[in-house]
Amino acid sequence: MLTLNDLKKNETGIITEIHLTGLMKCRLIDMGVTTGAAVTMLRAAPLGDPIEFHILGYSLSLRRNEAKKIIIERTTDKNGCN
Repeated sequence: MLTLNDLKKNETGIITEIHLTGLMKCRLIDMGVTTGAAVTMLRAAPLGDPIEFHILGYSLSLRRNEAKKIIIERTTDKNGCN
C-alpha cells in the first residue's frame, strides 16, 4: 500500500483512499485532494517535513503524518514504466 509519503521527487500518483477524519479531511477535500486526483511530489523540506505536492494546478504542503494517511496508486508511463 503506497501513500503520498512514498512518492519521490517528480513522481506522480493517483489518490485511491483518504484515511483522515474531521476538519483536516474536509479542508483537503475542499482543496481538491479527492479520490482520483493526480498528485506530483515536488520537494521536501530539508528535514523532510513538510512535503510539497502539485495537485490541480497549485502547490500544497502537507506534513508527513498527513501524507501517510493518503493512499495512492503510482502512475506509469505509456511503456508501463514508473
